[in-house]
Amino acid sequence: MLELTDVHAGYGHVAALRGVSLAVREGEIVALLGANGAGKSTTLRLISGLVHPTQGEATFAGRPLRRLPPEAIIRLGIAHVPEGRRVFPGLTVRENMRLGAAIRRDTSGIAADMDRMFALFPDLARLRGALGWTLSGGQQQMLAIARGLMARPRLLLMDEPSLGLAPILVQSVFRTIEQINRELGTTVLLVEQNASMALRVAARGYVLETGRVALEGAAGELLRNPEVREAYLGGRGADRDAVDRSRAH
Repeated sequence: MLELTDVHAGYGHVAALRGVSLAVREGEIVALLGANGAGKSTTLRLISGLVHPTQGEATFAGRPLRRLPPEAIIRLGIAHVPEGRRVFPGLTVRENMRLGAAIRRDTSGIAADMDRMFALFPDLARLRGALGWTLSGGQQQMLAIARGLMARPRLLLMDEPSLGLAPILVQSVFRTIEQINRELGTTVLLVEQNASMALRVAARGYVLETGRVALEGAAGELLRNPEVREAYLGGRGADRDAVDRSRAH
């Protein structure tokens, strides 16, 4: 579905990606891991048309994404849930969600999808008339996800969905990601600092270091990899139960 081949990109003279190659198959959840500054968010921004590659190629369903504007990429079936949620504080929950469907003209389909989002996120149904600034961090994250899904994407790009959330809300967000993938059939490329949670829900993963792919493999293999455990899971003894859950999965 999605393929990046030897992609280079940056900001001015600062190189952020230095030959990244990765693939996401239809129906998968794929985790993209790495330290701050590794190039994870730049990778998502490149896929969604906010950053252009200086070298290499990104394709979606066989179509090159190079130089396509973000609106055209959304129309192809890619939606981006950015880091920090970025809901519109002066708009209601319903109005924020409606903006996610701005490229669509099927009024009845939009209404049906709005109802589906309210069923998927009961808090949003209860707060549909509330302004964005009144929502908690967890509710804003759910709204950002619902807004992205209103475009009916085939591929959902998610950037740090657990950032700044309490542990109980983090678990809820990751359950929602699994539910979106399982029930809606949406493919997900997930950038996440919480490596253990990301690898629990993902089928495969990539680890970026200074703009390059340092490691890749099945999620369970990465969870057991000593380098990944030392760098992202707090050492050899940390999060052993997550490894056990991955093996069971």
